[in-house]
Parts: sequence; C-alpha cells; structure tokens
Amino acid sequence: MPASDHLPYVERHLQGSLRAALADTPVVCLLGPRQCGKSTLAAHQAPGRTYLNLDDTNYLDLARRDPQGLVADLPECVTIDEIQRAPGLILAIKRSVDADRRPGRFLLTGSASLLQLPRLGTSRKTACDK
Repeated sequence: MPASDHLPYVERHLQGSLRAALADTPVVCLLGPRQCGKSTLAAHQAPGRTYLNLDDTNYLDLARRDPQGLVADLPECVTIDEIQRAPGLILAIKRSVDADRRPGRFLLTGSASLLQLPRLGTSRKTACDK
C-alpha cells in the first residue's frame, strides 16, 4: 500500500471512470507525474486486489529476471505500481491478456514517462488499450 495510508483519503473525480474501466477492460493504466496520487487512488479504488510495488527490489528483480513467470503466478486481479521500472512486464501482461480477457485483471500505475520507454515498442499501446 502507498506510504500515505495514515493521511485522510481525498475523493478523486477520476474514481468513477477508473471503476468503469476496471469493470470492462482487462488492463487499465493509471499514468501521471510522480507524487500526484496514482498509488493512493489505486489502493483505495480496489482495496481487495493484490498490490505489487516495483519500488520493492525483490519484486523488481523478479520482474526483470522473469517477467513471464511473475505474471503467470499472479492472482486473478492485481495492481502493479511503478510499472515503468520493469518494461518487460508489459509484453508478459499482453500475452496473459491475449489468453484471458476477463476485465479488471491488471491495474497498472506509473509515471507519464511509461509511454516514452523505447523497449516497449508496440506492446505498450496494445496492452493498455485492450
């Protein structure tokens, strides 16, 4: 969970749109600049989801070493925070979604620079638009 757990939560206008996207889309990307509240919004939007933060070096190392294996072992619905730190996960998520298109499977948060990562190629658009 985000470090701001102890502060009072402020409702966001985006909550309804995020909820709707999770209800009908397998992968939802919540992108924005650092410290704008993406992680807090994601945690409050879907508190029962498994939460992986790629700022945790254990998860980050696994994501970089074996992205396909990590995605295959994830539970049904997961939030992955700081996705830009492991761009290889995008292709693994795309493959997983190609096989199972249930809505709400992945909620990804990351900096706006995620769309600038050259290693993603066309997979970035495909995964986040599905």
